[in-house]
Amino acid sequence: MTCEISMGLREARGSGCPHLVQAGKKCHILLPAKPTPPPSPRDRVPCGGVPVTPGGTFAALSSSRYEVPWEAQEPDSSFSASLPVLFEESVPRTQSPLRQPLCWLEALKEVQKTKKKFDKVIRFIPNTEEEAFVLKKICHQLKVDLWQPGGVSQISQGTVTDVHVPHNGSQTLLTFLQEANIEYKILIEDLQKVLEKGSSLPAWRSRRSLSGYNYEVYHSLEEIQNWMHHLNKTHSGLIHMFSIGKSYEGRSLYVLKLGRRSRAYKRAVWMDCGIHAREWIGPAFCQWFVKEALLTYRSDPTMRKMLNHLYFYIMPVFNVDGYHFSWTNDRFWRKTRSRNSRFRCRGVDANRNWRVKWCDEGASMHPCDDTYCGPFPESEPEVKAVANLLRRHRKHITAYLSFHAYAQMLLYPYSYKYATIPNFSCVESAAYKAVNALRSVHGVQYRYGPASSTLYVSSGSSMDWAYKNGIPYTFAFELRDTGHFGFLLPETLIRPTCTETMLAVKNITMHLLKKCP
Repeated sequence: MTCEISMGLREARGSGCPHLVQAGKKCHILLPAKPTPPPSPRDRVPCGGVPVTPGGTFAALSSSRYEVPWEAQEPDSSFSASLPVLFEESVPRTQSPLRQPLCWLEALKEVQKTKKKFDKVIRFIPNTEEEAFVLKKICHQLKVDLWQPGGVSQISQGTVTDVHVPHNGSQTLLTFLQEANIEYKILIEDLQKVLEKGSSLPAWRSRRSLSGYNYEVYHSLEEIQNWMHHLNKTHSGLIHMFSIGKSYEGRSLYVLKLGRRSRAYKRAVWMDCGIHAREWIGPAFCQWFVKEALLTYRSDPTMRKMLNHLYFYIMPVFNVDGYHFSWTNDRFWRKTRSRNSRFRCRGVDANRNWRVKWCDEGASMHPCDDTYCGPFPESEPEVKAVANLLRRHRKHITAYLSFHAYAQMLLYPYSYKYATIPNFSCVESAAYKAVNALRSVHGVQYRYGPASSTLYVSSGSSMDWAYKNGIPYTFAFELRDTGHFGFLLPETLIRPTCTETMLAVKNITMHLLKKCP
């Protein structure tokens, strides 16, 4: 069956035309506006990195053929990217599913930007390198939202892989996994339903006063920054708030300095949360830590010792632009919001932008990838501002703690290579005691170890940079959970998550006060 569609460019951009391209149909999309001549070989448009040939065919998983003539393409790269333009020879149905090439209709990316009704989160674990290879290709071509690991390149044999797939692509992926005999589990059946459930909050939520601040709900950036200003005014004996610069979009980068001003020189601990925008439990913990410090300073001997002997520099929201965007536009946004001069994709992974093995393994050079390392180290004003502060205070900052989600892990260097750090015994001992203390609260088990072998290899991370710049204790927490809720950890779990993490942080802090080298 053949269908012909003829329309102007503006109509094509806003129409549902791609949804007419179904299995068993051959579609010729004719766009009379702005016709262009056939491109030279070097101008052929790739999809998934595969060269294209004019007049070739698009091969879907079902091996049905879809033809799109070159007349359908326009010099505007954004429009070209919205058309199904991977041209390959179709593959016989008898061929192994693992060998079949595929390219998802890129027009479906427009669907992802709107409702997430019936979107799924699917987990699979490649059992072989061959499975890992083809799953990498599928994830790249379907343009899935990868929840873990951090990037497509990090999918390997035995790696737990969680992907958020739009409704239109989930059945295709599931069919492929079934035909290829790759085991999988559907973690979230309907993502929109979970999102709506999480946002159905009481009406009083938006009207609460700072004096009755609720630490068991997630807060917007504006609420968090108002809370910081309030504490700066009401707890001036223990808290001093200051700005270390501006974000790409001009928002202030606020830090709280917490501790008793008892001497000119004190060692310090740096803590940051929310370096990745969608990991809301991170900023929730930073706020919880400050609350607990203020409430228990007089009653808890451990907390009193911590605040008397140390300063805590706490940055509740590192990636302020991205965090704000995750509240207003895209709940699953990860990166910063900086613009790129050559691509329409925005943002840089703020945890791949540091000057330590920058843009090596585990980071991407492509601006549209979630692990994009940026055009150069410290290109992001947020990263630059924090790096400058840490450089200025490196002589007395003895610990760096960064809070992420999700995986239930306590990680230490190195991330960028498989190697043992010089002070391994001391750091490993601190991690061991911390996860045991954490488990004693609710029985939740955390794995711990070097990030490269415990999680995956990643270059340009803040933890490695801090360690390389003379901070001997550097840790990254991956908070709850292990995938059942993923980035959508319910507010009912904020208290237990923060309570157990609090004990782990206190253990690490007390460990370093013992002057372990």
